[in-house]
Amino acid sequence: MLKFFKGVLATIVGLFIFSLLFILLGVAIISAASSAEEEVEVAENSVLHLELNKPIVERETGFPVNPFEVLSGGEGGVIGLVEVLEAINYAREDEKIKGIYLEAQNVQAGFATLKEIRDALEDFKSSGKWILAYNELYTEKDYYLASVANEVYLNPAGALELNGLVQEVMFLKGALNKLGVEPQVFRVGEFKSAIEPFTRTDMSEASRLQTNAFLNNIYSVFLLDVARDRGIEADELERISDEMLVRDPEDALELEIVDQLGYYDEVLAAMRLKLEMEDEEEEINLVKYAKYQKSVKDEEVSSDRIAVIVATGPIVSGEGDNESIGSDKFAKAIRDARKNERVKAIVLRINSPGGSALASDVIWREVVLTKGVKPIIASMSDVAASGGYYMAMACDTIVAQPNTITGSIGIFGVIFNMQTLLNDKLGITTDVVETGELSNLYKVTAPLSEFEAAIIQNSVEDGYETFTRKAAEGRDMPLEVLLEVASGRVWSGIEAKDRGLVDVLGSFEDAVQIAAVKAGLEEDDYRLRFYPEKKTIMEELLEGLNESVEAKIMESRLGELYPFVKEIQELKKYSGIQARLPYELVIE
Repeated sequence: MLKFFKGVLATIVGLFIFSLLFILLGVAIISAASSAEEEVEVAENSVLHLELNKPIVERETGFPVNPFEVLSGGEGGVIGLVEVLEAINYAREDEKIKGIYLEAQNVQAGFATLKEIRDALEDFKSSGKWILAYNELYTEKDYYLASVANEVYLNPAGALELNGLVQEVMFLKGALNKLGVEPQVFRVGEFKSAIEPFTRTDMSEASRLQTNAFLNNIYSVFLLDVARDRGIEADELERISDEMLVRDPEDALELEIVDQLGYYDEVLAAMRLKLEMEDEEEEINLVKYAKYQKSVKDEEVSSDRIAVIVATGPIVSGEGDNESIGSDKFAKAIRDARKNERVKAIVLRINSPGGSALASDVIWREVVLTKGVKPIIASMSDVAASGGYYMAMACDTIVAQPNTITGSIGIFGVIFNMQTLLNDKLGITTDVVETGELSNLYKVTAPLSEFEAAIIQNSVEDGYETFTRKAAEGRDMPLEVLLEVASGRVWSGIEAKDRGLVDVLGSFEDAVQIAAVKAGLEEDDYRLRFYPEKKTIMEELLEGLNESVEAKIMESRLGELYPFVKEIQELKKYSGIQARLPYELVIE
């Protein structure tokens, strides 16, 4: 009887907890919806507070506010580049906004994305309005953004990192050896080093050569942009960085890397002076970006549209998900935009290291079918390489930032032989019955024979021939010239432009303007329509909840090992022949 009552009590408690969570979720959703629909009225003499402390993605897909974060007072998990640029450009013309208070601390974005934002801030500043930046700590990325400001403040007890850029690569060969897993690799091209993490413990000379070249190009863009806005000679800034002469806040001030050392209250005092506020206790009208964004009005100027198809993440077959480019979904988006009579031009915005060669080719085909029907322009973000370049190469015009990473025209395949792991370490054996000599060609339970390996290598070589031939056709260049810049080599935007792989060095806005001109549209006489469509709150909630919970559980259990396990998990996405970058490019 006691067990019965315990069971009943446990059931009641469970139902109560479930009901409470359901009610809290409902409140969160209602609060999020209310927050999203809230009309914002900006007061006179206001300052836009641009706090860039979350991952910056191409676009805020889905519901703008995370319901779970509302419960804890949060505002959302990511910041959209499109939305940030829109807010800065709107603030430039907004008479109520007198300046920008920039807090770019622990910025999470690539350098091309940061240049997009930096150039928009530069344009904002050129209107006569001011920008004031303040951080307690500056990383190189933080400082790259902050250096555009009229005044840069650093906390007197803080720190500023200025010692050059670094690219660190993770190699898995040792782990695979311990597990008893043998990678059987097939590739074309001296520089196609995507497989090196599986076969080496360090970079090959070819990989080091290309990494050194594009990293130094990205660094040169950093130095030139910062030097121009700080009024320091680029050579002198490079010396300061190379010798790491900024080792404490006083060094930063003495070398004119920052303008002032000050605390938050002193930064507020400086803003009051700029706003001509006499009362030292009066609150400044600081309008947070997330709130100000809701005041941005999109005026209906024309029925004409430029479709912007935002393709972010690895390229996979099928529908994909929030973090990948599914060939079915994106081929359909291009097809729909091509058939839509109101859409006069298309901008294909790419931020991808590549992925499945087959999926890339499916998307490429829709680009080819669109070319000639209406203008289609490629706009490259941080990375548009390998399969990312495959998507872009047939476009009418390719636009990239100087510090975009692109190229990597090459493909590879890898099959993992797990016989030792299964047989010797786990005690698992297998046996097969085949109807043909090659029925079990793509097996992972035994090594490939020379004949089997030759078949796969020939398939990879055929894929490379297809990639390079289509790239040459798309770029309207002789195949032998294209082959000289292919071979899987990665280039910066500057290098790619010099070699004919890119047409224009510029921003997303430049790509849109090129599309408008080619479509014969008058300036500002069109609207942008983004694809894929944003998800509803429930779609975003259900997908995001599942992904975030799974990731959080794994991260909490594995701790510092999480990045390594995550990298190994990525191997599951290496299905079929790949047109993919050599490794995850994280430049710090």
